[in-house]
Amino acid sequence: MKTKKSKQHFDTIFQKEIYEGLTAFPKYISSKWFYDKTGDQLFQQIMHLPEYYLTGCEYEILDTHTAEIAQLFSDDQGFDLVELGAGDGKKTKVLLKHLVEHKIPFTYKPIDISQNALDGLEHDLLNAFPELDMVTQQGTYFEVLENLCKRSSERKTVIMVLGSNIGNLNHENAIKFLSDIRKCMNSKDLLFMGFDQKKDPSVILNAYNDSQGVTEAFNKNVLKRINTSLDADFDLDCFKHWPTYDPETGTTKSFLVSTKDQKVSLNKLNLEISFSAWESIHTEISQKYDDHIVDWLAQEAGLEVSVQFQDSQAYFTDYVFKKV
Repeated sequence: MKTKKSKQHFDTIFQKEIYEGLTAFPKYISSKWFYDKTGDQLFQQIMHLPEYYLTGCEYEILDTHTAEIAQLFSDDQGFDLVELGAGDGKKTKVLLKHLVEHKIPFTYKPIDISQNALDGLEHDLLNAFPELDMVTQQGTYFEVLENLCKRSSERKTVIMVLGSNIGNLNHENAIKFLSDIRKCMNSKDLLFMGFDQKKDPSVILNAYNDSQGVTEAFNKNVLKRINTSLDADFDLDCFKHWPTYDPETGTTKSFLVSTKDQKVSLNKLNLEISFSAWESIHTEISQKYDDHIVDWLAQEAGLEVSVQFQDSQAYFTDYVFKKV
């Protein structure tokens, strides 16, 4: 169905991207806009769901290999630990505790698009570790990498990306992301990154379609955010959460599917969107990997795997990359 457009002026990136995504065909919304205050809370609930294995598996890796990972990161002159997409820091706390207790010199620099998440993280960590040297930064990965490339210090930097966040990118964009990180790395810098592994398709699909409906609420919350921020009238009950997994490509996708012909007004954008029955909005991609794919991605980006750590079920792997 056609969408009525008008000439636009955008005050924020959020407005611009929502307009572009909902007036495209097929329609899409970036998953980065899931994370407002409500979205943050819902994702914390997701991470504790029995079906959502990723958090527990990576926590096991960090808990089991803490000392070895800390030794890899350490440097005589100290180091900066830059975490992209820090969230609530549940897994990182295991490593931070070891570094602080063993008086290893470092500065923790958590980055997140959500200021709400950063405020909560800073409060929790400084209560737990008052001596922690911590500098938070709100922003996108692009902004963070731009600042990292401008650094004047030769101090070792470890860039950490947990939770298989790279899975939100297709392979082409993942290679670009890894290449952008490489450009900002010095010879002794490291990249520590989590990759969710290919496994039983039912295990993967259940992680994105939990029995309690929390993931559905998380996906639909982006519509609620649009309603609030852009004076829109999405009826959440008229959209169905639908995840898919393709074992051939290792790609999980999530959609919000319109259950009927309907029109939605976004008054702050002076925009009316038409949906046909069963038309979709693509909201998320979550790529799954194996060692061969990760080695290929690294090679294409000018990186190499120096060591890797895996949980006991072989569900999840954290890889340590260095610059070639």
